[in-house]
Amino acid sequence: MNVVVCVNHVPDSAAKINVAPDGKSIDKTGVAFVLNPYDEFAIEEALRIKEKHGGEVIAVSLGGDSHKETLRKALAMGVDKAVLLKDESTRDSFGVATALAEYIKDVAPDVILCGKQSIDADNAAVGVMIAELLGIPSVSVVVSMKLEGAQAIVEREIEGGRETVEVTLPALFTAQKGLNEPRYPALKGIMAAKSKPIEERIPSQVAQKVEVVAIRRPPSKGTGKIVGTDVSAVPELVRLLHEEAKIL
Repeated sequence: MNVVVCVNHVPDSAAKINVAPDGKSIDKTGVAFVLNPYDEFAIEEALRIKEKHGGEVIAVSLGGDSHKETLRKALAMGVDKAVLLKDESTRDSFGVATALAEYIKDVAPDVILCGKQSIDADNAAVGVMIAELLGIPSVSVVVSMKLEGAQAIVEREIEGGRETVEVTLPALFTAQKGLNEPRYPALKGIMAAKSKPIEERIPSQVAQKVEVVAIRRPPSKGTGKIVGTDVSAVPELVRLLHEEAKIL
């Protein structure tokens, strides 16, 4: 049972993000980058599939040399092989998905796993786009997964509950928090990962579907206003919400 896990190198959620001078990207100065948290659940699930069914786990990432840091963490966790699709350019979700699908098509794995979304753009689009480009089924926001031969029985989160889905492999799944508890890399794995080779490939370029026009910080919160302390203030509060705040 061969598995490919798509991973991304993203700003730490605790980092302070500023807009770059071009007004269309973030300023990476002093920003720490980490393995996308949702991708950790995907890696863990891939490793559990290998432990139960055998096979090989490949981690693949699209980006520049900095992405090797994230790929080495994946190696330290236990994946067998790491591949960097080297491209320093900025791509939209379609561009990222196209490059990943191009590589995955050559490998032809039984299972493809992604995090449900990257915490940088939060588009939650790349995984399902990969599946569409490959012409295979996909299930998103997966919280439980069981493989039985060429079938996968999974549970996914829906609003107000869970949905059970059965699909035929090969298929792609996007991992949600709760799918498993990602393991911590052992010291032996960390040391071994430092010397493991990372294969590099140059992905094809594609026309972008989306253009970033501007990035800006959210506006600062305005000053508060107390209109009263008892029920008599309700009419004035409603008027202000309607006429000033314009949310009613």
